[in-house]
Amino acid sequence: MIARRAAPSGWTSLFATLLVAMACGGDRTRTPTCGMALLIAPSLIQEQLKRLPFVLTETPRGLPGSLPVRVAGTAQQSTVQVTYARGALTMDYQGPGFPAASVNDSSVYALLVVDDSTQRAQGVLIYESQRPPTGYPSIGQLTAGDRAVPLYGVRVDWTSVSNPRCPLFGAPPPAAAPGSSASRG
Repeated sequence: MIARRAAPSGWTSLFATLLVAMACGGDRTRTPTCGMALLIAPSLIQEQLKRLPFVLTETPRGLPGSLPVRVAGTAQQSTVQVTYARGALTMDYQGPGFPAASVNDSSVYALLVVDDSTQRAQGVLIYESQRPPTGYPSIGQLTAGDRAVPLYGVRVDWTSVSNPRCPLFGAPPPAAAPGSSASRG
């Protein structure tokens, strides 16, 4: 006897239509692929700290007044305000999500990410892991309330670590206006 399949019910057709609509449209940043990208890209960027030619030893010129910031491995994005206090770069964390509870003398640090082809700052990543050793070239600090963590800088091949379909830092940061208070000349 040959088994016959029943014709799809109305609910099955509706479910199939919804699945196709979710797969082909909507917010692609919420896909499993983008979730993996949010985990992998920060790890690749962090690896650049081990390659001394890519580590920044001084503050880049022309930083915008604010940059996107993300705690590595999370989906929530905030911003940092870029300022200079007594000639030193300070980035002030804005919004929720700063890992204040895990800050101590050896963990949590921030990493300014600069595209090596354009020399443009893309954003800041905060890592909850072992800091680079004492004496490693810091370019400033990131503050959040009464907490401060060292800020390091690294150049990366931006196109190899950030996919436009799954942007690590959302929209690109605005270009610094000539003569703005955040730009350094």
